Amino acid sequence: MNHLPRWYADQQLPANETVVRVDGLTIAGPDGRLLLENGGLELRTGRVIALTGPSGCGKTTLLRAVAGVLPPGARRAAGDIDVLGRDPFSLSDVERRELRRHRLAYVGQDPGSGLNPRMKVRRLLAEVAADRTPEALTALLDEVRLPTDGDLADRRPGALSGGQQRRVALARALARHPAVLLLDEPTAGLDPHLRDEIGELLRHLAERHHIAIALSCHDADLVARLADDVVELRPGTGTPTRRVPAPRAARPEEAERLPVLTVTGLTADFSHRGRPVTALHGIDFTLPTGGSLGLVGASGSGKTTLMRTVVGLHRATGGTVTLHGTPLPASATRRTREQRRAIQLIPQNPLGTLNPSRTIGSAIRRPLTLHNRTPRPQRDERVLELLEQVGLPAGFASRYPHELSGGQRQRASIARALAADPEILVCDEVTSALDAATAEAVMDLLGELRTRRELALVLISHDLRLVADRTDTLLVLSEGHAVEHGATPDLFSQPTHPATAALLGAAVPAD
Repeated sequence: MNHLPRWYADQQLPANETVVRVDGLTIAGPDGRLLLENGGLELRTGRVIALTGPSGCGKTTLLRAVAGVLPPGARRAAGDIDVLGRDPFSLSDVERRELRRHRLAYVGQDPGSGLNPRMKVRRLLAEVAADRTPEALTALLDEVRLPTDGDLADRRPGALSGGQQRRVALARALARHPAVLLLDEPTAGLDPHLRDEIGELLRHLAERHHIAIALSCHDADLVARLADDVVELRPGTGTPTRRVPAPRAARPEEAERLPVLTVTGLTADFSHRGRPVTALHGIDFTLPTGGSLGLVGASGSGKTTLMRTVVGLHRATGGTVTLHGTPLPASATRRTREQRRAIQLIPQNPLGTLNPSRTIGSAIRRPLTLHNRTPRPQRDERVLELLEQVGLPAGFASRYPHELSGGQRQRASIARALAADPEILVCDEVTSALDAATAEAVMDLLGELRTRRELALVLISHDLRLVADRTDTLLVLSEGHAVEHGATPDLFSQPTHPATAALLGAAVPAD
């Protein structure tokens, strides 16, 4: 596997050469709070190093420090950094940009937010590529396992799945031919097959092209198979509270069957070169009050598009979405405030939910005010309660989104959605950026809410163990089609469609 044979014709570094060294690094925020304490790291060419540890322990801060890009107001309080013989914090702005343009690449945890929504994929790659020939751009797409025989290169980011956006961002990083590659949760939101392929790609890049690679990762299995070395960082804040859900109360059979959400014949399009391209083909499903639906499928199968269409953020071209028996307008802007409150979406990219100019407390308080679900004198107390429920300390209410790690932002995004007191909560890969303990605590909280409030849950996830444990029914998508729908245990034990079998690693029974 070598789609980029002319990677470093003149400047490939020798294997096992130290290119990054970090000793005793301490980073302080603008308020003096420590974002990273006594961090250490050594990167060698041809090797992959994984940063592990709970959300908020400083993994992202360490990677950003190596790239010389800290959050606004943050500063180095102690320690040394050497990147290719230079201290990134002693460089001028021009020199730092040159370093990142030619020798070092960083792909953040929310890569889709860094893609210009007006640019097509081909132009996004050409913008930064060392080699802009059509052949080289096609090779980059092939290298990150994106199709080259269709129209993907001519799509804009909004027409890509979260996993496809992540791979485009990785292709942009590789287009610069870096000597050092820094990746923050590079496989979050990818299905297991693609996760393994990206893992193999990173090993290939390290071994074939002598790139030094550092990545943060919560996936212990991937770390064990991929990394040459592991650095475990310790948290600087308290660990989240584990919540044990109460036994689920029995409900009358009539209530169990009562649907809160019904989707019938739902279709949706994307526009490509002024022509509609069908993204969803007549999707049907029903979600009962307090029920849970797992939505699975390969990256790009239409999972996020389906739920954005249900929520009203992507306009349907056909079919109906019904809430408590009442058909909903296709666009969220035409729905009543109560209808918008009832269905809340937690997106895969939490930066799309949290206003960067508002504190976390203000972001959570806004739906409390907007929907008037909590009396005014109790709203500050309710904000702190919601933070505690998702495992964040009360002090986080005064912080801004850029002062939080990716996992902490995801938990704040969950708290903001819960503040609206929804009847249906749509979770798009909400645990992909969380460590195992925090993910379990968040899912326990959602399970408790299902019991106590009869909250209906839609869980979009590539974590099949999570889906198997936490959902009642399963909907499998493939290329915009619902290929299988039924009870989760039944589909896991006896899949009948090849797409389901491929996801589960099972065999389809012969007719």
